[in-house]
Amino acid sequence: MSTHESEPIRRSIEVEYWVIDDEGRLVEPGALVEASPGAEREFVEPLLEIKTTPCETTAELREELFDRIESVLERAEELNRGLVPLATPVNHDEVRDRASDRTRVQEQVIGEDFEYVRHCAGTHIHVEQQPGREIDQLNALIALDPALALVNSSPYFRGRNLAVGARSKLYRWMAYDGVPHQGRLWPYADDVDEWTRRLERRYEDFVTAAIDAGVDRATIQSNFDPESAVWTPVQLRETFSTVEWRSPDTALPSQVVGLADRIAETVERLCEADVRIEGETGRVTDDEIVLPEFNAVIEYVNAAIREGLASDDVRAYLERMGFDVAAYEPITHEIGGQGTVTAAEARRLRLEHAERLERDVRRARPISSD
Repeated sequence: MSTHESEPIRRSIEVEYWVIDDEGRLVEPGALVEASPGAEREFVEPLLEIKTTPCETTAELREELFDRIESVLERAEELNRGLVPLATPVNHDEVRDRASDRTRVQEQVIGEDFEYVRHCAGTHIHVEQQPGREIDQLNALIALDPALALVNSSPYFRGRNLAVGARSKLYRWMAYDGVPHQGRLWPYADDVDEWTRRLERRYEDFVTAAIDAGVDRATIQSNFDPESAVWTPVQLRETFSTVEWRSPDTALPSQVVGLADRIAETVERLCEADVRIEGETGRVTDDEIVLPEFNAVIEYVNAAIREGLASDDVRAYLERMGFDVAAYEPITHEIGGQGTVTAAEARRLRLEHAERLERDVRRARPISSD
């Protein structure tokens, strides 16, 4: 019996949604945080995060995520609120922080560019680390980072068309441009010790930048450690004993669960397949997982952000890496191409997609196979 058959690899999801009122305006979650286990406030006022516990199967993950979202939606209906699965608010001027020392330190380090982060809503997928295969897991998820294209859900920032994957551009190329090692995708690692050294170097850089910005060391150390001071999209998380993929946009729950299922399936194959880094094309088969050289991965990632599934190279790459690209319908390609979107049109889009999320939760109950 294989390892993953006897001991299923656990996976979990954290997904963020914009909260709106019945006119499509951004509002605070309020009592929605009490509607379900795993519902929490985020660092900006109008975001609600919904988390699952670690689950052994996709069926279990789907059931728990949908149950929790459904509980929040029931409470939201009573309060005339909605949840919006768009990666940005489309067009909104100021998104306010919730007061915290952690956010204040980030603002001082990053400066005015931190504003870009406030307009982003995403999904985090955690997969349980497998002893002895942690680096293969990390490197595989780095190579799979272009799969963010499968759930790109907004091309807009403050009403203008920024990129097919606007959130990824805001994070990687705009918010953290001054501290690129903090927010961009890191190269493959050779072993866990190398990963740890990278974290420590980046933490030292962050502490230095924070002190230079006028933050006292005690405040920095009470709010950040080497693991929590970086925002690179793929991370080994000692805290949760997982590999975390932070790149996907928020999206419809059915699409997010499908993506998590495919990621977990690839990680399960690592238990038995030969893994190597070679060439520019990449492929996943029953017997081997070939990861492209990192420079090639970056080319695919950049195309995934700029063009998404409109890129033939991205589509072909994801198919070779085992994804059923046709099963995904990224919202960004539906709502893009409108030129400038006014604030009123943005409110209408938020209302429309809040309704679409409700339909997705109430209709998409069939369980995918594991």
